[in-house]
Amino acid sequence: MKIIRVFPRKTNLTPNDQDVRFGMPGFFDQADEIHISIVFTYDMRKAEYLAGQWQHIAPVKIGGPATGEKSGIFIPGMYLRVGAVITSRGCNNHCWFCSVPRREGPVRELPITDGWNVLDDNLLACSPGHINAVFAMLKRQPEYPLFTGGLEAKLMTADIASKLHDVKPKVAYFAYDTEDDLDPLVAAGDLLLNAGFTRSHHTLRAYVLCGFPRDTFEKAEKRFLQAWDAGFLPMAMLYRDKSGHRSQEWISWSWQWCRSMTSAANCRKRSSRKSRSSKIYIT
Repeated sequence: MKIIRVFPRKTNLTPNDQDVRFGMPGFFDQADEIHISIVFTYDMRKAEYLAGQWQHIAPVKIGGPATGEKSGIFIPGMYLRVGAVITSRGCNNHCWFCSVPRREGPVRELPITDGWNVLDDNLLACSPGHINAVFAMLKRQPEYPLFTGGLEAKLMTADIASKLHDVKPKVAYFAYDTEDDLDPLVAAGDLLLNAGFTRSHHTLRAYVLCGFPRDTFEKAEKRFLQAWDAGFLPMAMLYRDKSGHRSQEWISWSWQWCRSMTSAANCRKRSSRKSRSSKIYIT
């Protein structure tokens, strides 16, 4: 069966094989089914429009996280680029800004397939056996692993930190979303640095949520520097409301924290300034 997958927008994780399309059908497109995959809720209207255009080619199915439907078994390369892998779905937390627990429910483990960019909702909430099997899978991949789905700081242990260091990741993301994330992030930073990670390579990073209601630039910058002090390179995760809207003011401000080089430079500059201002001179 030939399935053409249609995506309302292109991202770094969108597949790029010959049966992937963006937008309208072409003159020579033929398929048995059309699957329209939606990640973001604010693309729903565009997806529905595309469904109307593609229904003349073949029967259309709309799916993806934005639909609110529970996801099934992960199929490598189908709706995510080759190399991306999901070994579990769901999360046991109930963060106010996150739809994963409502959509996917508690953590459930999936069959482990090959890949090196781990996108699990909450890998460290899985059983020790599953986590160990994921690390074993990553060791046989042709690329060094990336943990871009995020790892939960409060679930970090010395044993996991050691095994994480052993697989030599290019990058491992954690999160600083709310005030109560700080202490676990600091504790995780200590465990990871003790396991052999260094600050200089910026392997350890933290998504820092910003731009949500009642947030300010000053508060956000303070969180970025707290993440840096804990051993993580902060990367801005800009809040969107249910319609997908982001404040233009916050977009303009947060660009300096969205790239690794500028974020690191900002942290060094501000940390140095803070250090100088805290010195006490005795005469």
